[in-house]
Amino acid sequence: MHIADAKRLTHEGATKMMAVAIAMARETGIAISCCIVDAGGHVIILERMDGGRFHTLHSCTTKAVCAASNRRITSAMGAVGQELDVMHALGLALAAGPERWTAMEGGVPVLADGQCIGGVGVSGGDWQTDLKIAQAAVESIGASWK
Repeated sequence: MHIADAKRLTHEGATKMMAVAIAMARETGIAISCCIVDAGGHVIILERMDGGRFHTLHSCTTKAVCAASNRRITSAMGAVGQELDVMHALGLALAAGPERWTAMEGGVPVLADGQCIGGVGVSGGDWQTDLKIAQAAVESIGASWK
């Protein structure tokens, strides 16, 4: 077969995920930045809440892109899931491009029927909170992150 059917993340879906992420951050009492990208790592929506630190814009974008590219949550694991020490994690980020790969938690893929249709990255809280918010955002549209 030379042509494949492909699913894609809509702006409406991205908007719903962003609303959930921001609402959860408000409930938690933190100011986050959140980025939602399509399957190719292109930004659909990028927002920083009032009080959010400016560096979180870059880190949430990198988390979203990395999660979409690897089709798994962001962590200190290599591209094939191997444990990485700090030197290898930094080396991988430099090799892939610091805007394309990160070992920081808080990025999750958006999976629908086995296809990766995007990624969500959250930055501004501790890593567990960032991850929890990103996961809830994905689940809000009926998609999966695992």
